Order: sequence, then C-alpha cells, then structure tokens
Amino acid sequence: MTMSKGIKFALATAVISGFAVFFNKFAVTKNIDPYQFTTLKNVLVAIVLSSIVLMPMVWRKLREIKRKDWYKLLAIGTIGGSIPFLLFFKGLSLTTPAMAGFIHKTLFIWASVLAIFFLKEKIAKIQWLALGALLIGIGLVVGIKAFTFGWAEIMILGATLLWSIENVIAKKTLSTVDPKIVAWARMFFGSVILLAYLSVTSGFAGIFTLGTTKWLWIGLSVLFLSGYVLTWYHALAHEKVSVVASVLVLASPITTILNAIYKGAILPPEKWLGMGLVLAAVIIFVAHTYYLEKKSPKAHVASLTS
Repeated sequence: MTMSKGIKFALATAVISGFAVFFNKFAVTKNIDPYQFTTLKNVLVAIVLSSIVLMPMVWRKLREIKRKDWYKLLAIGTIGGSIPFLLFFKGLSLTTPAMAGFIHKTLFIWASVLAIFFLKEKIAKIQWLALGALLIGIGLVVGIKAFTFGWAEIMILGATLLWSIENVIAKKTLSTVDPKIVAWARMFFGSVILLAYLSVTSGFAGIFTLGTTKWLWIGLSVLFLSGYVLTWYHALAHEKVSVVASVLVLASPITTILNAIYKGAILPPEKWLGMGLVLAAVIIFVAHTYYLEKKSPKAHVASLTS
C-alpha cells in the first residue's frame, strides 16, 4: 500500500510531536517560565521560517498573496499561534497533566466535526468507529484516574477548540497559499502577540540571563517546532483535516513509550491496550484514505479542495 503525500507528512508530524513533548518536559523542568519558554521558541521559529520565506521562490509567492488571504494568515497567528498557548499553560498550572493531556488530545474530534460543517468533509461509518477507538485509547494512554472539570479544564478546552478552528482556517488558506508561508505567518503573528503579552505582564524579567543549558533546551525545542509546523501544514495541504488530526494522535503513544524507556518502567496493560486502539484507529484512517484514492482519484482530490 502506497501512502499519500498528506499521510506521510502527517505521520512525520506525529513522530516529531511525540519526541517534542518528551524533550520539552526536560526543558520546562529547568526553571524556565512556561510563558517565556513558549514565547522564546515561537519567536526563534519565526526567525527560522522567515529565512525560508525570504528565499526567492517563496518570497515571490508571498508578494502575490491577496488581502483576504492576509486576513486568514493573521487569524491563524492569533487563533493558533498565540492565545491558545496562554490559555493552555495557565490551565495546565491549575490541573493534573493527565487531565490536561486528555482534553488536548480530543482535538481530533473537534477538528473533524468542524471540518464536516465548514469544509464539507465526509466521514465514513468505519471512520466514526475509529474516532471512538481513538477517544477510548487516549483515555487509557494518559491514564485519567479522576475526571474533573473546572476553570482550568475550561481554559484547556478553549485552547483545544481554538487549535481546532485553526485547522479549518488553515485548510481553507492552504488552497491558495504555500504551506511554508502559512507556517511562517502562524509563528510570526503569534510571536508578536506573545511578545506583547510578556511586555504587559512584565514577563521579560530574567529572560536575558538564561544560562547556556536553558538555551540549548530552547534550541532543541525550536528544531522540533520548526519541523512540526512545516510538516503539519504540508499534511493539511494534501489531506483532509479529519484524517490529519486523527493521525497526529499517534504522538501520544510515542511520548508514552519514550517516557517508559527513559524511566526504565514497565507499562501497565491498560496503556498497551490504549496504544493498540490508537494504532488500529490510525491504520483504519490510512487504509480508508488509500481505498478512496484508488477507487476514485479525482473525487478524492476534489474533496481536498472543496
């Protein structure tokens, strides 16, 4: 079975995300303020992507962007690259990592529902079953012991919904704008807003006195985030939102396995069951996408640009 370009990019994004979450845990334990950490890595990624955008081939495309697309790019930077990060980290500081992880990982559900209404995407019955398997699987993987829902969880859910909306806006934008430019806009406009937030809240205190070790961790995060946004937007450019969002759930089992290897721990059966459900669900999405491409290539391509 030959996977589509969109699926390949989505799988690459999932792998990058899985490793990024694992290594970012070490970064935030180095006494780096989470808001400072997010802002610094986003700003540096924006600089990295700016160097790509300034290349002649991409710069030419940037100059040709229409005003309505600039509005979409600004929305992506606001809805995807700034506000949800502030909501998520504030909520994370007030709830358990398991609860925060579970709510965040439900993004594939909200993104799929929004894609049905606003992008006219169709989800087959077997894919609905796969979505259910993903939800149960993620619950087992993150290991929720007590379900709570207060202001902290509302903030994390709000961030997740904003990121879901970003998926839909990005998909629309990618029909006329190069993925590299969309990735740059998300990080550039998002960084401007995050910097403004830090300036208002006096969050710059100590930011210029970070040690070498902390900068090395920030640098590693910059590499991961740069790869993430580039592969993710390329995936969205070539595949449905519902498919990409579902494939990205693979990041959670990857992080779980890396944590177990690092700690030398043996994972309990329920986590293996959860990871099995996630893998099975992703395989269903990939196989069904392959089936549609073979059955009617033109119809599949049309569904990506609707």
